[in-house]
Amino acid sequence: MYPILFKVGPLTVYSFGTLMALAALSAGWVVWLELKRYRYNPELASTMVFAAALGGLIGARLLFIMEEWTHFIRSPWGFIFTGAGFTWYGGLLGGALAVTWAVRRQGIPWLKAADISAPALALAYGIGRIGCHVAGDGDWGTVSDLPWAVAYTNAIIGWVHPYTGLPYPPGVRVHPTSVYEAIQAAIIFAILWPLRKKGYPDGTIFWLYLILAGLARFTVEFWRINPVVGLSITEAQWFSLILVLLGLWRLLQPRPQTS
Repeated sequence: MYPILFKVGPLTVYSFGTLMALAALSAGWVVWLELKRYRYNPELASTMVFAAALGGLIGARLLFIMEEWTHFIRSPWGFIFTGAGFTWYGGLLGGALAVTWAVRRQGIPWLKAADISAPALALAYGIGRIGCHVAGDGDWGTVSDLPWAVAYTNAIIGWVHPYTGLPYPPGVRVHPTSVYEAIQAAIIFAILWPLRKKGYPDGTIFWLYLILAGLARFTVEFWRINPVVGLSITEAQWFSLILVLLGLWRLLQPRPQTS
C-alpha cells in the first residue's frame, strides 16, 4: 500500500487525501454539468460540493461516535481529532442535510437537486474507495486465498485486524472490498448517467441511486469485516435495506411526467 505518495521537504502528500480531493473535484464537475443542463447557475456546484463534504464529515464522525460510544466517553478528544473513524451512512445523511440547506437558499427544488447529485455521489464514492484501497485505511474484507486477494502490509492504520487490533500472520491476504465497492460505484454511475436525460419525473434518478447503492453495500458487506448486529446482518446492511425500501417506495408512487 502507498499511504504516502511523496514528500517535498516538510510537505507530505498522502494518497487518501489526494484521492478524496480528486473525488470532490470529480463530483463538482458532474454537478456543474448538470446545473448547466438544467439552466441553473453552474457556479453553485462548488457550494453544493463544499456543503456535502462538510456535512458529510460531521455526519460520518457523529455516527461513528454513536457506534463507539463506550470507547468515546473514555477518550473523547482522541475520537474527535483523530483522522480515522468515519461511517458512510452518517456521511450520506449529514451531506444530504447540508446540501438541502444550500439548494433551498438558491431556490432549487429538492428532488431536482437530488437528481443532479446522484451521479456525482456514485462517482465520488468510487474514487474515494480507491483512496481507501491505496492507503489501506482498514475497510478491507475477510481472509481470502483468491488470486486477487491483497495483503495491506503498509496500511495507514497498520496491517492488523480492524476490530481485534491483532497483527495478521505473514502470508495472510484478504478481500480488497474497497476495490469491489469502487467497481460497484462505477457500474452505478454508468447506469445513472445516461438515464438522467430520459425525462423521468423529478427524483427518479436519486431514488434509483438509493436502491443501487443500498444493494451494492448490502452485498459487499458479506465480505467486509463488520460485526453482526441483528438477524445475522450488519449495521451497514440494515441501513442499506432502509435505503432500498425507501427508493422502491418512492419509485413506485405514481407521479406526473416532467416536460
